[in-house]
Amino acid sequence: MTQLKAAMAGTVFTVNVAEGDEVQAGQVIIVLESMKMEIPVETEVSGKVTSINVQVGDFVNEEDVLAVVEG
Repeated sequence: MTQLKAAMAGTVFTVNVAEGDEVQAGQVIIVLESMKMEIPVETEVSGKVTSINVQVGDFVNEEDVLAVVEG
């Protein structure tokens, strides 16, 4: 199980996958927006998305768990 965490505080700009989707290592799962910069959140493992914990427009803090991938 790999938890994808926010590297910094920001707003969820896009969610590119849904629960149950198969993903590949290096794939951008979520994009955050902070101070007018887009910050991609990539998975480090290939596997299945088992949990998406945010929606577009949500504010997240650094180290919040955004999604979980079982690989």
